[in-house]
Amino acid sequence: MPSETLDKSRPDARGWIGDRWAAFHGWQARHHVQAAHRPGTGRRAALITGGVFLALALLVAFVAAIWDWNWFRAPLAHAASSRLHREVSISGNLRVHLWSWNPTATVDGVHVANPAWAGGASMADVGRIAVRIRLLPLFRGQLDLRRLEFDAPNVRLWRDRQGRATWDFSNGQKSNQPLRLPPIRNFIIRNGALSVRDDVRKLTFTGAIDARERLGRTTDHGFEMHGQGALNAQPFNLSVTGGPLINIDRTRPYPFDADIRAGQTFVTARGSVTKPFDFGQFTMATTSRGPDLADLYGLTGVPLPNTPPYNLHGRLSRNEHVYTIDGLGGRVGSSDLTGNLSVDSGRERTLLTANLLTHSLDFPDLGALFGGAPKPGKIASPAQKVVAQRLAAENRIFPDSTLDVSRIRRIDADVTFKALSIHDAPVNLTAASTRVKLNDGMLRAEPLTLDLPRGRITGYVQLNARKGTPVTDLDFRLSNARIETLLPLKFQGAAPVMGPLVGRARLTGTGDSVHQALANANGQVVVVAAGGEIRSSVAELMGVDLIKGLGLLFDKSRQTTPIRCAVGAFQVRNGVLDTNQLVFDTEPVLVTGSGQVNLGTERLHFEVQGHPKKFQLVRLVAPIVVDGPIRGPSLTVEKGKAIAQGGVAVALATLLSPLAAILPFVDAGLAKDANCAGLVAGAVQKGAPVRTAAR
Repeated sequence: MPSETLDKSRPDARGWIGDRWAAFHGWQARHHVQAAHRPGTGRRAALITGGVFLALALLVAFVAAIWDWNWFRAPLAHAASSRLHREVSISGNLRVHLWSWNPTATVDGVHVANPAWAGGASMADVGRIAVRIRLLPLFRGQLDLRRLEFDAPNVRLWRDRQGRATWDFSNGQKSNQPLRLPPIRNFIIRNGALSVRDDVRKLTFTGAIDARERLGRTTDHGFEMHGQGALNAQPFNLSVTGGPLINIDRTRPYPFDADIRAGQTFVTARGSVTKPFDFGQFTMATTSRGPDLADLYGLTGVPLPNTPPYNLHGRLSRNEHVYTIDGLGGRVGSSDLTGNLSVDSGRERTLLTANLLTHSLDFPDLGALFGGAPKPGKIASPAQKVVAQRLAAENRIFPDSTLDVSRIRRIDADVTFKALSIHDAPVNLTAASTRVKLNDGMLRAEPLTLDLPRGRITGYVQLNARKGTPVTDLDFRLSNARIETLLPLKFQGAAPVMGPLVGRARLTGTGDSVHQALANANGQVVVVAAGGEIRSSVAELMGVDLIKGLGLLFDKSRQTTPIRCAVGAFQVRNGVLDTNQLVFDTEPVLVTGSGQVNLGTERLHFEVQGHPKKFQLVRLVAPIVVDGPIRGPSLTVEKGKAIAQGGVAVALATLLSPLAAILPFVDAGLAKDANCAGLVAGAVQKGAPVRTAAR
């Protein structure tokens, strides 16, 4: 009833509404059934529906035809600016053609500014960008680029000394994601120009980029980039070519070749991108040769050590952030090198891991690792030859080449190295192995093992580059060694000295070069021979018994006399190894001495004195002096300093007594060794010379 007010909260009211709604649906169904049986009704409905859609299509087409797409330039530039975190502007026309299964759009005059810290100039200017896409994949959420064109792009990239890069669009948030583009069936770059200035890697480059197909060409190159510049003040040339850029298939690898020359460094590569336009994965066979592996830093960003000239090859691959070289082989200096390595750039600091092996190590090749140079006649770069000439002219050994600690702080490393054989070493080394770990500027080689024909040197070396000035620590132990194999001297066809030898060196030095670190070193060095034998003639000569010693030189029986104990103990302060505890105790002679080695000036001075244990009627008791540069000292007999055979018992007791505290530094068991303990205990009773008049 019209006058009644319907209360919808009542159950009967809801029922009334439901009844009316059901009645309406029943009428609608009957109406459709009746209309379907009327002649021409369905056809008219279809015509009306088609007409409506056609009218809408014509309306949209008309609007699209007269629409000025330039109205969207400002919103488009604003969106790009927000995405790239710097100003993007469009100075030309924007044109769009929508009515196609492959819509196209072109925009003229695109300009991308530098970030604020780099100044107001443009980072990139592009004459025209044209895009064609497939429409249907868009409904599946996929972007399929059928064509992408750049006309006259001019890109200028710069990275300053602080590491800020104009191509970094992360707005301060670190991102190492590899470049990935959607599938592009036809990629074109006309008259492209690229300039790069990298102050971190000391690299400049100016080149041309072209990517398009040309009819009538004999080569199948679709992509070409050529240019030149400078790397570490040396000429730099780059050439990269790629396969055809028409009908690229995302499921088929895209081939490319690269040729790089930087001074005397040459790098060639032949490989493929696993998925075209996805630079997160690629493989290549590469070769590299040059004067020094450290020179590759400007190209790779990986701080490799200094080396002699090298010629290496391997298979380089990338999987996201990890670069791997498998099948590494070739030569570094006169030494062969094999193994594999990988670089993970996805971490806060790049991580280098490697497992390297050399079958035959030419020991002088290691000199370049510490800023030095191989010996004359060995393979060396021009720069290393200059270092070698300067050291030879100054009669020095330790190089002054400084360590670039900033590179060490940028990378972590875990490297295993093994040398199966060693030749031309200053001592008779046969093999070596170590594991080097670098973590946040702290480098430690441990365990470090150097094998001898008999015996071994073990320990560690640590370089702390976390501070302003690097600090180097080392601790080496010599164990189970033999004098005759460590120092293979010959006298009348046989070893003059034989016996066991042990020792230890523990030093700490501050400095950014080997020479500076040693010149500031502090610590202790001790060498001990507990037992053994020495040729009797040599022992007598050490006491300067001219008559008996010269007679024994012609003694074909090669008589020997026991070595009770020999000790050389040095305290190291500010780069000076100082000692008054040189002791060599044999049956006929007790030899003592003192002296120093200055690692800063690289000079040494020692005086040793033989003390006969029995009275000799004719004897010149004079000290033997070793003096001069470490590289080539001279030996003389100071006849003017001849002293009496006696009168030094108290001095010897003072000299030998501290050995009881020194010997445990090398080995806790040495203080109880029968020979060395006897020497210490009997310093005065058995080791002191007989008191007599001077001669």
